[in-house]
Amino acid sequence: MTVEREVDTAVVPLSRNRNYTLLWVGQACAEVGFSASMIAFPLLVLALTGSAAASGLVLAADAVAQLAVGLPAGALVDRWDRRKVMLACEAANIVALGSLVGAVVVGVATIPHMVAVAVVLGVCRALFEPAEDASLPALVPDEQLATAVSMNAARSSIGQMAGNALGGVLFAVGRWVPFLLDLITHFISLVAISFIRVPRRPPAPREETHLGREILAGMRWVWAHREVRVTAVCALALNLFFSAYYLVVIVLAERAGVGAAEIGIMAAMLGVGGIAGSLVAPYLHRVLSPYVSIAGVFWALTLLAPLAVLIDSGLLLGALFAGMALFAPTANTTITTHQLLLTPDALRGRLSGVMSVVVGGAAALGPALGGVLVEVVSPDTAVLVAAAGMAAVTLLVTVNPTLRRYPGKREEAQ
Repeated sequence: MTVEREVDTAVVPLSRNRNYTLLWVGQACAEVGFSASMIAFPLLVLALTGSAAASGLVLAADAVAQLAVGLPAGALVDRWDRRKVMLACEAANIVALGSLVGAVVVGVATIPHMVAVAVVLGVCRALFEPAEDASLPALVPDEQLATAVSMNAARSSIGQMAGNALGGVLFAVGRWVPFLLDLITHFISLVAISFIRVPRRPPAPREETHLGREILAGMRWVWAHREVRVTAVCALALNLFFSAYYLVVIVLAERAGVGAAEIGIMAAMLGVGGIAGSLVAPYLHRVLSPYVSIAGVFWALTLLAPLAVLIDSGLLLGALFAGMALFAPTANTTITTHQLLLTPDALRGRLSGVMSVVVGGAAALGPALGGVLVEVVSPDTAVLVAAAGMAAVTLLVTVNPTLRRYPGKREEAQ
């Protein structure tokens, strides 16, 4: 049966893979709606209460919920039917957003209600992402997995850029309109997923049915495999220092007199670089060795990061952001593809859950680190401190024997 699947699907271009296309299009829509809601949430809270602290509370509720549920979500995804998990998440999103749209239209929206909706969105994302990641190797053949991973990254970048732009515009039309867009896009995703056919998984052994033990089994898997463990540590360090650096550069630009509109363009350029990088990632994944593709992104950040202290133009800082984001998708494609092929299907949800918590936790702590830096030292010095952190990690990556021997495509296919 495995040989038959490989013969049938290998000749079909990814663009004609019905299951993958349905999932990609549905989630592309959902990414736009979600990003629009994340822009509109603080605007809605400010409009209703005038409290910046309350705005932060609502956004924090989404992020904290996703992090808190990340590990158990991965274990549950490995227990349950992954397609049904994705459908249930989209249905829950629709119900939660529908309640918020109704409350805003009627004029009875409250902070506790918005916090509850944000928690639902965070929990659903914590479940959906490992379910999608774990299903991907069943939807595309192994030789197309790297392309699928990079196209998913491009989808996220495009959705975030489009949603951020739409969120503010639609909020000006009506406070409830961005959330209605989010509801509609999740409904589109729900319909698309309902037509996906995921190959049936063999029944998993049920020796361990305790959720805590299943979570620990996933964490032990990550820790026991040196390649996964090392790349997880690399992802944590890179996200920590880059998230701090990003905030510090925004502060540096603001204090240099760069206007809010130009700062918005700077942030958008980061997404432009990510999209461009995702589109070239499949090609670079084929022509570069895994070690070069992973170490290359660290060296690009190390060489480019200090340049921010020499630039006082928002557009040039945006170009710098785009350059820094250009090679990250290639490293992500290399690492994610190898991890999915290495990990047994029964553990793929837990792998995704662990990696989401590692990366998400670092991304959450990074801005806090950046905020402390700009309070303690000047923005220029803070940039150099964050850049020095990335440089230190780059040196460790460069000499790390595990990464130097990181498996190539032949080893992955075995």
